Amino acid sequence: METNSRVALVTGAAQGIGAAVARALADGASIAALDVNAAGLDSLVTELRARGCRALGYAVDVGDSAAVEAVVERIEREQGPIGILANVAGVLRMAPAVSLSDADWEATFSVNTHGVFHVSRAVARRMVPRKTGVIVTVGSNASHVPRMQMAAYAASKAASSMFTRCLGLELAQHGIRCNVVSPGSTDTAMQRALWTDERGAEAVIAGSPESFRLGIPLRRLADAADIAEAVRFLVSDGARHITMHDLCVDGGATLGA
Repeated sequence: METNSRVALVTGAAQGIGAAVARALADGASIAALDVNAAGLDSLVTELRARGCRALGYAVDVGDSAAVEAVVERIEREQGPIGILANVAGVLRMAPAVSLSDADWEATFSVNTHGVFHVSRAVARRMVPRKTGVIVTVGSNASHVPRMQMAAYAASKAASSMFTRCLGLELAQHGIRCNVVSPGSTDTAMQRALWTDERGAEAVIAGSPESFRLGIPLRRLADAADIAEAVRFLVSDGARHITMHDLCVDGGATLGA
């Protein structure tokens, strides 16, 4: 990957897909890792520094607009101009829509949608005068098809995906690309929390007619690294003519919908 030694800001970097993205981008970029999980950030930063990567961690809630603005300013002061933004932070609160609480709805949008807006806006404002940069938002294939008990999650991911594509249209004149990676079921702590027993992966791969959910044609769950590789491609010069694209990485689970 050619990243021209840029600074890469990765949100949700303490675990799961966010950590995998940080690891993937650490080959050629300095990493600014954001998460509310300070202990997880410390572990990731230690790991990346052992690999020879310049990495710093920042414990920040992306739902806090003022905190985001302050940390982006701090990152540029401490590490240099941000050339890559990967919006990965996300939360999942499951419940039937009719019983979903206000608190769960608001918490979901605070991270999954408002967080993408806050961080993207702060970074894009600084990218525009430099006429360079790339932004990738990790969405979900749940933004492509309805999912039972996932109304808040799916709606929040759909909103952040469309925001990112609209941002890409506005920023194209400045040479800044904005794309979306939409994972399907991926072997992370978030996914495993949904399983009821050790055969959870098998059930996800097989699908569930009762919940109107197809299985996975490729017959495997994604690893976090599968998603990270898609992000790495989209931020690379190999994708220099790709913008406003939504790349679905779900093993065919949504049949290209």
